[in-house]
Amino acid sequence: MLRYQARSARSIKPTFPLAHSVRAPFLITLARGYASSPEYDVVVIGGGPGGYVAAIKASQLGLKTACVEGRGALGGTCLNVGCIPSKSLLHNSHLYHQAVHDFKKRGIEVGEVKVNLPQMLGQKEKSVKTLTGGIELLFRKNKTDYHKGWGKIVSPNEVAVDGVDGSSATLKTKNIIIATGSEVSPFPGIEIDEEVIVSSTGALSLKKIPEKMVVIGGGVIGLELGSVWSRLGAQVTTVEYLDAIGAGMDADLAKTFQKTLTKQGMKFKLGTKVISAKKNANGKVDVVTEPAKGGAQEQFEVDVVLVAIGRRPFTKGLGLESVGVEVDNKGRVKTDHEFKTNVPGIRAIGDVITGPMLAHKAEEEGIAAIEYIAGGHGHVNYNAIPSVIYTWPEVAWVGKTEAEVKASGAKYNVGSFPFAANSRAKTMDDYDGTIKIISDKETDRILGAHIIGPNAGEMIAEAVLALEYGASSEDVARTCHAHPTLSEAFKEACMAAYSKPIHF
Repeated sequence: MLRYQARSARSIKPTFPLAHSVRAPFLITLARGYASSPEYDVVVIGGGPGGYVAAIKASQLGLKTACVEGRGALGGTCLNVGCIPSKSLLHNSHLYHQAVHDFKKRGIEVGEVKVNLPQMLGQKEKSVKTLTGGIELLFRKNKTDYHKGWGKIVSPNEVAVDGVDGSSATLKTKNIIIATGSEVSPFPGIEIDEEVIVSSTGALSLKKIPEKMVVIGGGVIGLELGSVWSRLGAQVTTVEYLDAIGAGMDADLAKTFQKTLTKQGMKFKLGTKVISAKKNANGKVDVVTEPAKGGAQEQFEVDVVLVAIGRRPFTKGLGLESVGVEVDNKGRVKTDHEFKTNVPGIRAIGDVITGPMLAHKAEEEGIAAIEYIAGGHGHVNYNAIPSVIYTWPEVAWVGKTEAEVKASGAKYNVGSFPFAANSRAKTMDDYDGTIKIISDKETDRILGAHIIGPNAGEMIAEAVLALEYGASSEDVARTCHAHPTLSEAFKEACMAAYSKPIHF
């Protein structure tokens, strides 16, 4: 019962440009215990999706709040060098790819199509600037203090700020929230120069389209950015240590996904490790690989190498050791279910703690942490946090994979439906992919949903809602969906899961 009371106390996000928003307050009365004081009720260190959402939520609940961010622009990695700029390039490179490869068969005659890379990059920067500026407006509207500088915890009730303008200040506060996010994981022995050997940051701003590109890592970041440059004309090869791409993805979808990207021109070296990548005298990069299980080495020359082996928590300069905040063996801040660290008054959220490094996960945790501070009941359902890869087709999933359900020993059904049998997808002539639903054999409750196909990132929201409210596959199958829409494929997959015999 408590879980549903907690959900009813949660607030709803008002309109905000594109996708970054903050929930409106319904819990203001919970904050009455805080008297007005020159000190802060909450200081949030980090202005990314988790941090800025938490800061604005706290202000909306009547808490005197400050956010400390040293980047010089709010939004963290996501808005500045992550989710937002990459989606801009993914969208525009997809339009270019369509114009070159699809328009003619659709009856659209155009002249010569060219890439104006500076213009494309400029449009990306414009979207970033608009969104980061929008957060500053929300700070002012909600009376959230914004300190431009790097924060360091000097005591459980004090944060020292080294301002980007050279100033310094000490903020006294009752509560501290660590929301410093993550940084690119380095590859031992490979030096990133952000020109020919790049991280995800450099891959967003290449000065020209490379002829040949190697992506080290077959996860979300590598596949998305590799897809961008492949569409624009680069010959892209992804080198992945594991035997499958899309770590965390359902095995069936991963196989389909690789086949689809291969059809688009991308190449894959799976079960392969990179030995070295060094810039040569020609200004290119010599890459040496070998099979993960051992064998003959292979060397080849490329124009650009993208290192995309993951991200790690960013806690540099935070002063965690001096105040005694515990971290685990991966550098993540240890927290309990209320996001409290072992030091009273200090909490942590987002990429800096355990769990998937996703902007929307950080936002949920930011809201919940503030609700706990204000005296309410926070709530994050970690079983209903979606993941999306914004290639084309998109890939999205939520809940458990078939392998996870099988390992649990539960009896289950699997239902699937191909987009090739969906009328809307056929009329769009965009029907690569399928939807896979996993449901409990005894209760019919949906356990996981996995989609590869057009607009999968939008369609997964229905699956998230189904998991959040404990829907059965029959519930969805009996819900009317508009015709003709892509969402009908989700209904059909649920119908198949409900009617199918047990799957092993």
